[in-house]
Amino acid sequence: MNILFVCSQNKRRSLTAEKIFNGTNGHDVRSAGTENNARIKVTAGLIGWADIIFCFEKKHLRRLKEKYPDELYLKKVITLNIPDEYGYMDDDLQEILWSSVVEYL
Repeated sequence: MNILFVCSQNKRRSLTAEKIFNGTNGHDVRSAGTENNARIKVTAGLIGWADIIFCFEKKHLRRLKEKYPDELYLKKVITLNIPDEYGYMDDDLQEILWSSVVEYL
């Protein structure tokens, strides 16, 4: 399964998720951000590649729907509701991610 994690800048939350889940159960995991200054920006190609997309906040899903409505058609998208208050590879963030994402893997 191809999994895409989306946050704002792709520097902390989604990058942490990519790091900890890539290779789990053979899954290929990537991450991207919705902001112009994101480390890696979301593209139509990334959305098309993904079998499932995890957005960290409702605003990320809203931005994807505004910019890529056709690409999101029939895509499974989950909003995790994890606020931007964690550092990269933060232990609490990793724990929250495992408990939130594992049921979809």
